[in-house]
Amino acid sequence: MKKAVVLVSGGMDSAVVIAIAREQGYAVHALSVRYGQRHTSELDAAARVARSLGAVAHKTVNVDLRSIGGSALTDETISVPLDTDHHPVGVDAAKDDIPVTYVPARNTIMLSVALGWAEVLGAADIYCGVNAVDYSGYPDCRPEFVEAFERLANLATKAGVEGAGLRVRAPLQYLSKADIVREGMRLGVDFAETVSCYQADDEGRACRHCDACRLRAEGFAAAGVADPTRYV
Repeated sequence: MKKAVVLVSGGMDSAVVIAIAREQGYAVHALSVRYGQRHTSELDAAARVARSLGAVAHKTVNVDLRSIGGSALTDETISVPLDTDHHPVGVDAAKDDIPVTYVPARNTIMLSVALGWAEVLGAADIYCGVNAVDYSGYPDCRPEFVEAFERLANLATKAGVEGAGLRVRAPLQYLSKADIVREGMRLGVDFAETVSCYQADDEGRACRHCDACRLRAEGFAAAGVADPTRYV
C-alpha cells in the first residue's frame, strides 16, 4: 500500500482525515505532537483514534512551544475564551479576528515534523485536518497556507529535488463542521473517542463553553446527529 503521514490531534477533524486517507487506499502513519498544550487527554484520544481507525503506526513527537508561550493553549496566564466572553466562532467570526487560542507557528511546525517523517518513510502524501469554512481565525488554516507549505516541501527536501514530489492534502478544507460530522458518520468514525475541548480534564471530558466545544456542538446539531461528547 502507498504510505501517508496523517497529523492526528485527537479531535474530530483529524479522526475523519484518517478515515478518508484509509478509504483512499493509504497505509496511515499517524503523527501527533506534544507541544505543551494545556492538557494531554487529546493525545490519549489521538492514540485511541489511530488504533481504532486502522493506522499502521502512531508516533508522538515532543516540541516545547510552552517555552515561548503566546497562546491561551500554552500559557497558563492567558485565559481560554468562553461563551460568556461573547467571542464569535464559526461563520460569525471575523476573518481578521485571530483569537488568543492561536498557537504561533503550530501548524508550520507540525507539518514540518510530518514532512521529515514522510521523507524517511518514502511517503509522498501528508494529510492534515485544517478547515477554512467554520473559521477559527487561525492564519495557518487557510488554503493559501497549505498551498505555500506544499511548495516549500518540494523545494526543501531530497524527495522534492529528485522529482518524487510531495503533496499536502487537506480534505476537510472546504467542509462545514456539519459536513465533517456527516462524512465521519459515513466512514464509521466513533466521535465519542475524540477530544476537541481546549481545556478538557484528565479524563477527556469537555468544558462545553470554549470555542472548540461550541463549534463541535453546533456541527452535530446542524448535521442532525446526537452529540456523543462527554462533558464535565
